[in-house]
Amino acid sequence: MCIRQRTGVFLVVYFCSIQERSLRKEELEEEMTEAAIDSTEDPSEETEDLEPLEPDDRGTFQQVMNLLNIMDSGSAKTDTAGTGPDMRKMLASVIITDKATTEPSVVMNALIRCLQVPEISTQRKVNIYNILQEIIQQEGELEEQGVQRLVTIASKEMRETLEEDGDVKAEVASDTLVALSRNHFSMVMYELQHHLKPLNLTDEFVIITLAKLANGNVFEFMPYMGITLATIFTMLRLANEAKMRQVICGAMETFCEMVQFYLKHLEDSVYPVMTEDQFAMKLFPMYRYFVTVWLRSHNPEVKLGVIKSLKPMLNLLLPNDDLREQLYDYIPLLLAEYRGGLEALFVTQVLRQILEMSVITSTPVPQMQLHTIFTELHIQVCSKAPAQQQYSSQNLAEIVHCFIALARSYPKELMKFFLSQMETSKEAIRVGTLTLIRAVVSADEPRMNIRTICLAIRVVKNTLSDTRFKVRMAILRIIGQLALSGYQDRIKGWGLKYVSVQLTLSTYKLTNHRESFYQRDLEEKMVHKVTMDTVKIITSSVSGMTNEFWLRLLCYIMETDYTEALTPICISLTNLAERQLHTKDVEASVAGKSRHVDLPAPQKLLARLLVLMSSPYKGEGRGIAMLNLLRTLRQSIAPSMADMWELEIPLLVKYLEEHTEFTWNQKTWEDKLIQFLRNSLKKTRGSNWSLRLSKELNNQIESFDSPSLEKGFLYRALGFTLATGLEADKVEVLLLLELLYKTDYGNDFDREGVILCFGLCARGQVKTVLNVLHDFEERIQESEQSWQIGAWRKDHPWRRETVKSALMVMYSCVASYCHPQLLLTHVDNPITAKIIHHYSSSCQDTCLKMAFMKSVVQVTTAIKNIKDLEDFQFAQKMTLTGIIIATIKAEPTDSLVSPVRTMAMEALSHLSNLKPFYSTEESNELMDISIHSVISLQPPAEDNESIQTLYANAKHALEQLMEGLMQRQLDPKGLQEMVHLLEKWILSEKEGEREKAMNLHLHLMQIYVQSIGVCIPLKLGQFGTLVGLIAPCTCDSHRRTRMASMSVLASLLDLHASQTCSSWGPSKELELAKCKEDLQSLDVEKIFSASSRIAKVACMQFNCDEVVSLIQKLCENIGAMDLQHDKASVTWIGTFLQMRAKELEDKVAEILGAVLVQLPVVDHLEVRRPLIEGTLLLAHYHQETVLTALLRQPLPMESHLTEVWLAVAENVPFSRTMLHGLMGRLQVRFTPRANPTSKADIWRLAAVDPLMTLCAIHLLIQKTDMDDKLLDLFPDLVYTLLLQLSSNQGPEAASPVLKTWRLVHTGTLPEEINLHRITIKCMQLLFRRLSSEQLVHSLEEQGVWALLQSSSTFLQGVGLLARGCLRSVEGYRQRLAELVLRGMDSDVLSCRVSSTAVCVEFMSDPVLYQEKLLKPTVLTLEKGADQEDEALRVLSLRALGNMALGAPKKVRQYRKLLLEKCLDSLREPVNSSVASEGMEALAKILAELREGDLGSSFSIICEQCRAFFDNESELLRLKAFVLFGKLAKVVRISKKHFFKEEVKKAWITLMLHCQDPCSDAAQACMATMFQCVHFWGWKALESSSGQRDSSEADGMTVFQTTLCSILTQKKPAVLYNFLLETMTYINSNLSRIRIAACNLAGIIMKQMSAHHLRKLDFPALRNSLQELQLDSDPEVRRAALETLKILDTCSQQPLLSSPGGFC
Repeated sequence: MCIRQRTGVFLVVYFCSIQERSLRKEELEEEMTEAAIDSTEDPSEETEDLEPLEPDDRGTFQQVMNLLNIMDSGSAKTDTAGTGPDMRKMLASVIITDKATTEPSVVMNALIRCLQVPEISTQRKVNIYNILQEIIQQEGELEEQGVQRLVTIASKEMRETLEEDGDVKAEVASDTLVALSRNHFSMVMYELQHHLKPLNLTDEFVIITLAKLANGNVFEFMPYMGITLATIFTMLRLANEAKMRQVICGAMETFCEMVQFYLKHLEDSVYPVMTEDQFAMKLFPMYRYFVTVWLRSHNPEVKLGVIKSLKPMLNLLLPNDDLREQLYDYIPLLLAEYRGGLEALFVTQVLRQILEMSVITSTPVPQMQLHTIFTELHIQVCSKAPAQQQYSSQNLAEIVHCFIALARSYPKELMKFFLSQMETSKEAIRVGTLTLIRAVVSADEPRMNIRTICLAIRVVKNTLSDTRFKVRMAILRIIGQLALSGYQDRIKGWGLKYVSVQLTLSTYKLTNHRESFYQRDLEEKMVHKVTMDTVKIITSSVSGMTNEFWLRLLCYIMETDYTEALTPICISLTNLAERQLHTKDVEASVAGKSRHVDLPAPQKLLARLLVLMSSPYKGEGRGIAMLNLLRTLRQSIAPSMADMWELEIPLLVKYLEEHTEFTWNQKTWEDKLIQFLRNSLKKTRGSNWSLRLSKELNNQIESFDSPSLEKGFLYRALGFTLATGLEADKVEVLLLLELLYKTDYGNDFDREGVILCFGLCARGQVKTVLNVLHDFEERIQESEQSWQIGAWRKDHPWRRETVKSALMVMYSCVASYCHPQLLLTHVDNPITAKIIHHYSSSCQDTCLKMAFMKSVVQVTTAIKNIKDLEDFQFAQKMTLTGIIIATIKAEPTDSLVSPVRTMAMEALSHLSNLKPFYSTEESNELMDISIHSVISLQPPAEDNESIQTLYANAKHALEQLMEGLMQRQLDPKGLQEMVHLLEKWILSEKEGEREKAMNLHLHLMQIYVQSIGVCIPLKLGQFGTLVGLIAPCTCDSHRRTRMASMSVLASLLDLHASQTCSSWGPSKELELAKCKEDLQSLDVEKIFSASSRIAKVACMQFNCDEVVSLIQKLCENIGAMDLQHDKASVTWIGTFLQMRAKELEDKVAEILGAVLVQLPVVDHLEVRRPLIEGTLLLAHYHQETVLTALLRQPLPMESHLTEVWLAVAENVPFSRTMLHGLMGRLQVRFTPRANPTSKADIWRLAAVDPLMTLCAIHLLIQKTDMDDKLLDLFPDLVYTLLLQLSSNQGPEAASPVLKTWRLVHTGTLPEEINLHRITIKCMQLLFRRLSSEQLVHSLEEQGVWALLQSSSTFLQGVGLLARGCLRSVEGYRQRLAELVLRGMDSDVLSCRVSSTAVCVEFMSDPVLYQEKLLKPTVLTLEKGADQEDEALRVLSLRALGNMALGAPKKVRQYRKLLLEKCLDSLREPVNSSVASEGMEALAKILAELREGDLGSSFSIICEQCRAFFDNESELLRLKAFVLFGKLAKVVRISKKHFFKEEVKKAWITLMLHCQDPCSDAAQACMATMFQCVHFWGWKALESSSGQRDSSEADGMTVFQTTLCSILTQKKPAVLYNFLLETMTYINSNLSRIRIAACNLAGIIMKQMSAHHLRKLDFPALRNSLQELQLDSDPEVRRAALETLKILDTCSQQPLLSSPGGFC
């Protein structure tokens, strides 16, 4: 490429690299031009002593200077600018060289001038020289003057090395001179030769540059070569510095190489020719000086330089016959360098060069130097190379070549030396010597003469007894090398014997190695490897091999335990056999003999090779080698098989060749070998060949370890071979017995191998096998108790369980391989019977259990595989089943430590397919036991692969068992029973158990759907039950459980849709798919959302019965698992109720029954709340049903029920509705029984517990929002509660609680829970809600609540309560009045009584009159007054009397009714309360009537009143006195006379009862008496009554005295009668009346006239008063005594004559 093209490339690279930061070429040139203009001002400052420039040259100089400045700045800048500075430097250089293409001399001169600038930097000089080299290489002529100047300057620069970086400048200056030499060689050479002077040590770079010139200009330099070498030789003595010596050595190496090049191309030279001898003569002095002087230098670098220069020098010196022997003299100096620090390789290379030349020229080195050479070189081989030696391996290779050369020159001396070295006992020396001998033997052309080989073999034979592994390997390699090198005859005898011995010895050591001798094993393996290589070499190269070696190799194959060597041995034997056969072919053609080789034991060889071929890729692919050997020996082993082998062995070889140890299949290969064996044995039928082969196979058993593929195949091959023998052959029986006895039953592999062998043998010899087993059992029966049969097995004593387990499996294996027709004959007995016997009579450990299960599986499988079973009944089935079930139960339920349970379930699966089949109960029991055994297992750890495998196998076995058993009952009942078995595990609290149960459910559900489909529909409610069990698991915390449950649901929905032909479109399928995808999420909310959507999709597929069964199942399982499942359950319940609640009228009771039963056990609010909301949702649509269900719950009300009512209370409108319903439930008891007209009526009229109803009302009143005063409900609530209270009056034993519904608490209820208290609490809460503190306070002050609690004060409390309601609840009095009126017409007495008690207060208020309810009320009261119930009559009369208070204007209107009912009450004095109430009512009524309104009733009233004055009842006396007083007020003119007479009749009674023991009666009597005084018509008496305080006893005495005095004067007869009437009261029951009567009698007798005194019967009076002296009351006795005194005074004093005299 030209300079201009290169410039363009650099510009492109430059501008692409630095883009914006770089300058374009034009910009750079402009910059350079500007700098040149600026610098022209004073250029002479830097170039004072330089020649002046032309104007054009000056501009170029400045441009070059500026470009050089750019290059310097680019070099000086740091690396932060990236690649920009380097590119600028490159571009500046390119610009200069580009300019030099047009003006080379100008640019060159400018650059030379730049070099001459003072104080120029080293980097700038380097840059200038590099540019100059570029310019010099360009095409074009340079001015001689400029070249000369440059040569001078460069030469000077090259020789100035004072500065630190002088080498850099000298190097680049030297390169510049070399570049100039291509076109100006003479000029440059002259300059260099000018500075190269004899006996004057020149500068080192002069010599370096001369060497470069010689390398680049060989032919031009040759004329100067002689003088140059001569001049340099004169400098050798002066070169004392190491660096200078290295430079001279390097230059000499170059000069010699160039001379060799020159001599090879003399024809191309145009210069005078210089011969090789001439060069040699000039070089020899320098060689001698180098070896004798400089090689002894202590500087290793100098030594290395000298050695490296000797090699090219010797190439020129050794061909010279005159100088060669002189060179031999300096060999010891070279050998001495081995002991120095020099790299041995370079010394050895020089020695090899000398020794090989000595062989070529047939001028051997002096014999006197041989020993030194042998010794030094031998030491290099036998000793370990120093660490600093980098080329030890190359050095050894060079030494070997040296010894080969020596062997060719001095074979006898060398072998003698080797022999002397072998006499030493050091292993390294012997190995090294043998290695050298092998190298000598292996020498290429020309080959060593036979004499040398014989000498070498003699040396080797002297060391055959050495047992060290390296020596043995070395000898073996020599033997192999002798065979390879064509000296086969020399190894026959000793060599083959040695190889055979080493083969046997190494094999023995490898097969009997010890664990602690690992290093020795490695050594023996190495020996064995070398031995096998040697055998391979010998057998492939040695002809006419001895029969002894052939037999040794054959024996090795059949006897060795070290099978790794079999491949090469087989290959070797094949080679030998082919050679022998080839030899015998020649002999056979002459003698007519058969073509075969000698084999000592054909069956043994075949048995051995067959077994070893079972692992064909071991030992470097021994299978193919053995097959080839068999093929080669086919005629010798078995001529009858030869043709078949010829065809089949290539196929087997092809199979192995087509595969590798990584792609082949062991079973396939073994099957091929077995088929090969069977085909081979078919060719020998009718002979004992197979029996002999069986014996050989049997003998091979102990040759292989257990376990191994070979031994496993051996058992199999033995079984097949025995099966082909004659039935009941005695030899075969003995062989089988021997096999049983020598087997180590404790070894699992051997045990299984023998079992397989017997099974295979049974294929053709079943009777023989069974007989042998029976014989074996009988022979060992004598040791049944101990089973330590050491008589036969001293090395491996048998254990009882081990042998029994083997025998069980052996019998089952016999069944597996037995001919089907023979199997049915023997399966029950002896095969199965023997298995059961051995199991039952053992300790039943794990191994034995496994063997038993395996045996059962094999036997049942064998039976099942028989095609024509017909009606075969397996008699031992139930016995086996019982044993298996017991085994499963005995397994630990929480851990899996063995495959026993897996195998047991597999056995049950197989047994279930045989007749007689299991019944349904038996199948369920089997499934239940098996499920519990597997699902209860703890999941294995992730890092325990073995347990994980057992775990997976157990689950699979359970699935298979369940599937098999379910197939026997594929109908809805069977499905339900299966699910029932799984239910407790699906509801397990453990994740693992749920997952396993769900997966099992899914598996069985899929089987059911696939098998049944639409054939048999599910039972009513079964679908809902199945879905209800699975639905909560869609929210399981375990993802796999969720997915499995979703799959089960999908299967159920598909099944139901197909059976019911319901709509199930793609949209639903798509929605379920989305839900299934969401269930894989870890977000709990997303999972619950998906589950809810599944419920919505599935909901419409359910009929009402299925909905009920679903909800019942969901409720039933709440609490069985964790909170997440419970939340899922209530989510499904809520979804179904929201979507289907309206349709469930007939099912509400069942649903609520399930919900309410479950609520008490629900602990979490998140679960209870949705259930409660579902209950309320049902209540919105079916209130009466729900209400009845709630009220029929047991008491005391539990928290869950309370929570339901609280939820009702939260919804105020719904709460009010429920309160109406609750009141209706209480009121229905007080209304006539009605016939229900709807289902709602049936539930509304259903019997409920009133106490529960009251508790619910109490809770609702208490918890309903307080802002709602319930005013519209107040009348009804108060009235209903009052009715309830009235119904509760009576003994608590007669509680109306429905005991039928007390399902939880069977004891008595707490005291606070009774009808009275709950009802009163309800009323208290209700009144508090009225926000009338005054009313509440008034009720509490009056003790209303206490009054209501007592039956004796209940009606009083009702009255007070009603009075308070009238005063405070004005807006709702009409409603309350209506309710009261309705209650008074009730058929229930208590209701009428309570209502009448309320009516009493209402009658005292205008409300009834105002609401136009007075008339019906009065009529109802009229009825009540006629009732038999005393309380009702009393209240009715009271209410009628209160008309005078509430509607006084209406009294006259109803006076007839009122008077009639009141008088009727007075006619029954037996009932004091009725009479008293009647009198009180009359008293109220009389206040509103006039005299004329009474009519005839007046006299009756008077008469009845007087009749009650002396009544024993204080109340009656009180009411009678009050009523008589009221009559006194009513009397006007028409009745005055009549009433006056009535007053006289009642006067004594009134005066006496003023002292009534009842203070109220006494006061009332006194008031009435004083009201009646005016009827006497005596002013004096009226004034007397008005002047005295009637409350004082003295005043009463004064009044009585005054009255008696007036009567004595005016009506003495009346007074007399009064005395007689008074004396009747001294017998009164009231002591106060008796006292009053005594006192009054005394006053009367004092005032009585004598006339009338005389009429008295004093004795009778005295007797009466004397009787009172016996009275218990002292006051009575005292009053009677005083009266008696007065009587005595009156009887003893003389009578006055005046008629009005007093005593």
